[in-house]
Amino acid sequence: MFWVRFRSSCILAVCAVLALILGGKVLFGVILLISLIGMMEMYRVMGIHRAVPGVIGYLACIIFDFLLFFGQGAYGMELLIAFFLILMLGYVFTFPKYRSEQITMVFFGFFYVAVMLSYVFRLRECESGAYLVWLIFIGSWGSDTCAYLVGRSIGKHKIVPNLSPKKSLEGCIGGMAGAAVLGAVFAAVFSAQLKTFSSPVLSCALIGAVSSVISQLGDWAASAIKRNHDVKDYGKLIPGHGGVMDRFDSVIFTAPVIYYLAQLL
Repeated sequence: MFWVRFRSSCILAVCAVLALILGGKVLFGVILLISLIGMMEMYRVMGIHRAVPGVIGYLACIIFDFLLFFGQGAYGMELLIAFFLILMLGYVFTFPKYRSEQITMVFFGFFYVAVMLSYVFRLRECESGAYLVWLIFIGSWGSDTCAYLVGRSIGKHKIVPNLSPKKSLEGCIGGMAGAAVLGAVFAAVFSAQLKTFSSPVLSCALIGAVSSVISQLGDWAASAIKRNHDVKDYGKLIPGHGGVMDRFDSVIFTAPVIYYLAQLL
């Protein structure tokens, strides 16, 4: 299982690196695809991935991402309102075919996956975005690796035992410290390119630490949803990892936080 997971991680990392380097249409297409698959995995938990409400959610995701791609992101709120009204219209006229929690999951899944993941593309398109975007993965995947290594080595105090019995306070702190160090090293190497920060090393270290905490929250939140519905993994698309949501749950939470931190610092 370790080597299956390792191979999948390598392939996933190569694909992510290529998409982030190329940016533009390539990254847009990758984010849209990941969003649709992630939404499908969440909708499948509620049994609506092939139903009319699910299709409405997929269409909203496609329209939302294309508005963003063509610089019309200002119409996002109007789309949310239209999406909600159309969704409720479908709920009313098909009643009692779908339960209220299923309809709620359609809207939740769209916001949770499509809207949150769109910040990867948004950050990549910003000034110095070709470098800033890497902080998302330092704060999520880098933090996850550091937390795992520290937790396996010295982890003793369980932090959320009812949700993730293997996660420890030591691992949480190790992930935060590791992401801060990785952020600082990254900034030291690319300080000339990170012109948006007055103090790149300090700013990136802070972003790494904060995003690590948010990243771990994202991991726990995704786990909580699975536990509520007695689901082990969201899918089997990525061998050794599960589905898209199992691998990108932390990225989903980290992306918007880093986007706004980068504007503030």
